Amino acid sequence: MNGLYDEVRLALHGIWTRRWIALAVAWGIALLGWFAVSQIPNTYESRARVFVQLSNVLPDAVGINPQMAQKNVDTVRQTLVSAVNLEKVVRGTDLANTVATPADLAARVAGLSQAIKITPQQDNLFEITAKAPSPKIASAVVQKLIDIFVETNLAGDRSQTSQSLRFLDAQLSQRQKQLQEAEAKRTDFQNRYLGSLPGTGSLTDRMGAARQQMSQVDGDLAAAQSSLAAINGQMAGTATTVAGPGGTGATGPARARLSAIQGQIADARARGFTDQHPDMMALRSQLAQATAAARAEPVGTVGAGASANPLYLSLKSMQADKQAQVAALQMRKAQLQGDLDQISGKLAGDPAVAAEQGQIERDYQVLKDQYDKLLADREEIAVRGQAQTQTDAVKFNVVDPPTRPTVPAAPNRTLLLTGVLIAAIGGGIGAAFALGQLQTTFATSAKLEKTTGLPVIGTVREMVGKAEIAARRRRLLYFAGGGGALAVAYVALLGVEMIQRGLAA
Repeated sequence: MNGLYDEVRLALHGIWTRRWIALAVAWGIALLGWFAVSQIPNTYESRARVFVQLSNVLPDAVGINPQMAQKNVDTVRQTLVSAVNLEKVVRGTDLANTVATPADLAARVAGLSQAIKITPQQDNLFEITAKAPSPKIASAVVQKLIDIFVETNLAGDRSQTSQSLRFLDAQLSQRQKQLQEAEAKRTDFQNRYLGSLPGTGSLTDRMGAARQQMSQVDGDLAAAQSSLAAINGQMAGTATTVAGPGGTGATGPARARLSAIQGQIADARARGFTDQHPDMMALRSQLAQATAAARAEPVGTVGAGASANPLYLSLKSMQADKQAQVAALQMRKAQLQGDLDQISGKLAGDPAVAAEQGQIERDYQVLKDQYDKLLADREEIAVRGQAQTQTDAVKFNVVDPPTRPTVPAAPNRTLLLTGVLIAAIGGGIGAAFALGQLQTTFATSAKLEKTTGLPVIGTVREMVGKAEIAARRRRLLYFAGGGGALAVAYVALLGVEMIQRGLAA
């Protein structure tokens, strides 16, 4: 233990005897270190948090699809640090004052790409962090990024809507011209080939409609003939007169049928039928026949004790009505058959007409369907664009505005200055200790005796006079002043650092 104590005392004595070397080395290391620390630029960090709220009370067909809006927000967030956006940041902040050439702009953009970080957090919350050489620039960079983030999301959808509307308008204009040409071609074909044919539509459609009407008329005609046969059977078993107290004037069947036909004509005119209507034409033909029969029928009386049978007269009227209905249906059937024969003759005479008309109708229908679909899409996009403009489907809330830092995020200059001071003191002590180990001097007789292996007869103490003592005190004062100056320089640098922070803020 005494040996270790002696070694420590010897080491301290060697360092103390070379204290000026230690002080010089400490000053050199401190000056070099503090100069290096002063060359490190301050970096200030500004932070902000933005909350994106997706709210849409309109239906998806009219409003904005939440999934699409979320996708657009994510895309803008991921591309926020693109070169184009970073150029906007440089030109929109004080960094523009440091840009003189395109190379300077590229350098600033490259630096910003490394200094900006966007971190997604929970529930559509994003944190934007930017580092800059001054707190003002750092805060301005974050604010500009927020502005770009909001503008890109709002203007992006509107720009996309405008582009879509312009594209659809161009397509609609083109389709409208094509549709007009198809309509003109269709009208010209109908005027040349189908103007004299009955019905509307293509030849196939007209033939199908005529056949359908023919089938319906056949059914109605069969039902009317069946009813007429039933009435004829009832009339055959019904007496024309019944017994009564006296003779009265009687009306014959021809005049009864004439009265029934006149009633049917009056009823048809009341329903708005014109004289050219097929039913009216049939009734007028029957009226002429019934009128001739009524004129030829003699007017007589029913004998005494007998009178005309009301049931027979009613059946006679019903028979006349059914006969008129059967005749009208037969004329309608003949007319439809004529239409079918005319269309069939047209097809047989020129088979290419049907094929040409089919092609024209298909082309026209395709163009019309495309035009209708494009028109519906345009209306939907236009309504959605109005919803985006007049409603807040996507809201941006700045939860934490950009901070204005007062302390640089890097470097920790106070810690670095302190570390340089400690390293300088340690370096000076280490240099003095190393020199003491290299020199072959012996501080004590015991160490000399141990090293050489020879006995030491005696030692001579140093005799110090008053002048030497005063000189040593002056040198000690000078040494203390040099060490104190090192400490004062350290404190002064800390003060300068505090002042610079205040000016930067």
